[in-house]
Amino acid sequence: MEKSIFTVKPIHLEHAPGFREALDAVARERIHLGQTEARSLEWAQDFVATNIKNNHAQFVALNGNEVIGWCDIIPFARLGFRHTGGLGIGVVKSWRGKGVGKALLAEAVGKAVKNGIARIELEVYASNTAAIELYRKNGFVEEGIKRSARFLDEKYEDILMMALLIGTH
Repeated sequence: MEKSIFTVKPIHLEHAPGFREALDAVARERIHLGQTEARSLEWAQDFVATNIKNNHAQFVALNGNEVIGWCDIIPFARLGFRHTGGLGIGVVKSWRGKGVGKALLAEAVGKAVKNGIARIELEVYASNTAAIELYRKNGFVEEGIKRSARFLDEKYEDILMMALLIGTH
């Protein structure tokens, strides 16, 4: 079996179109993200440029020049909550189960901690057992459940709230 080869790098503006394409592919599956399609390329370019300017933790996984996944941890802006970052992550379907999410998460958490983040939180659909297992293996714990929080395609879905605390307790 051929080994899957990918690299994880800090995002650059040139990655914005590929980031948007990967985001759109995962969103259109309608089962992993809170959106069902990506926003515009202009939005993606602005999001990436803002994260670069502010030195936020945002990484992409690449197979050659193709973006196959992303992970970002964006600090909350409100006073009193700036020690907390919200995690966003996704891997295109053909690359799941190959260590891409694990590698992305490690890089993003490492940079977020260097940037002073002490709490990383996320929301994940209860049916996304692979992601939940990844988060648990990396120290995230469940903090709550939003029951029937999403209703899409005639189906209710619970959302788990999870967090990773770094040196706060």
